[in-house]
Amino acid sequence: MSAVWYFAYGSNLSAEVFRGRRGIEPRHAVPGRLEGWRLVFDKPPLFDIGESYANLAEDAAHAALGVLYQISREDLEHVELTEGVPIGNYRSIEVAVAPLRGRDELGALVPSRTLVSDKRDASLCPSHRYMELVIAGAVAHGLPPEHVEFLRRVPSRPSTPAAEELRQRLDGLMRRG
Repeated sequence: MSAVWYFAYGSNLSAEVFRGRRGIEPRHAVPGRLEGWRLVFDKPPLFDIGESYANLAEDAAHAALGVLYQISREDLEHVELTEGVPIGNYRSIEVAVAPLRGRDELGALVPSRTLVSDKRDASLCPSHRYMELVIAGAVAHGLPPEHVEFLRRVPSRPSTPAAEELRQRLDGLMRRG
């Protein structure tokens, strides 16, 4: 099984989501920095549930922080499927991510895949639950304190009933059987 690197920046930072909900056990997890991109929370969901998700916006003056996961190609295909890449919810792109530690073993830049979306809605904000997952994942992976503080300042709201219902329906579909 060949390995690939996947750069996560949203709820996939969370072990509850990545290992639990998706059923993926990464071989390695290393904090990383993606230059030329900014982390935003403007990605509308596939179904109108009144909340948004993490996304990346090209911005030469910024860098997005997240985690490089080394996973199998099959795991990456599962991530892309469950994030809706085949139906245009996100696009899978090749990026070069600088590891925040382990450069001697990994090199200065690690070729990786990440997901971005051209769909944006600045009127939406993420749910408290979603942001708790992102923050917990950032802390667990040792992302810099200033990034965690940035995440804590992202405006959020209680989950909508539509979001709770949809999440319950999707949970069984996310994990490989």
